[in-house]
Amino acid sequence: MKIYDSGMPEEKIWDSFFNQSSILSKLQLTSVYKDAVEFGCGYGTFTIPAARIIKGNVFAMDIEQDMIDATQKAASHSRLTNIKCILTDFVKEGTGLPDNSVDYAMVFNILHYEQPVKLLDEAFRILRNGRIVGIIHWNYDPGTPRGPEMNIRPKPEQCKQWAEQAGFKITADGIIDLPPYHYGMSLKKNIAPGI
Repeated sequence: MKIYDSGMPEEKIWDSFFNQSSILSKLQLTSVYKDAVEFGCGYGTFTIPAARIIKGNVFAMDIEQDMIDATQKAASHSRLTNIKCILTDFVKEGTGLPDNSVDYAMVFNILHYEQPVKLLDEAFRILRNGRIVGIIHWNYDPGTPRGPEMNIRPKPEQCKQWAEQAGFKITADGIIDLPPYHYGMSLKKNIAPGI
């Protein structure tokens, strides 16, 4: 199922909206992690820097073949062999990854989808215990140069609530300002032993 307002601008314009290394650092993606998944990889804007940070693979997923092709091209150009591109409708069909199989999940600019908790449930399922989901979204501000319509654009508190419904606990950093156009948060999968 295609995400609302998912039409992508030109890659150069899209990339100008983000400071990727700063965002990934603030959202706790570090070299201690082995494998990561990206829900909606787009042009590979975050896939490429994430693949340079982690020890294992980045599973880059998207519903659009053009975006998969763009990410594969960016990976090849960057000479990165640890990016596995997967064409899938991950909300409708899931990721296809095993339970408890990845250390970090990137859920960036897609929680305006009509079933955000379902997407976050899938992230929770595939994350190992104690690991992190990073969420970013466009500020709840009609003055941003991009982003979904305001009637479907989530506020930070909504994203936090949806993630908590899926079982995540927000980290001590709380809601993080990611200037100039985004906010973010890191949430942990914490399951007590024996549950």
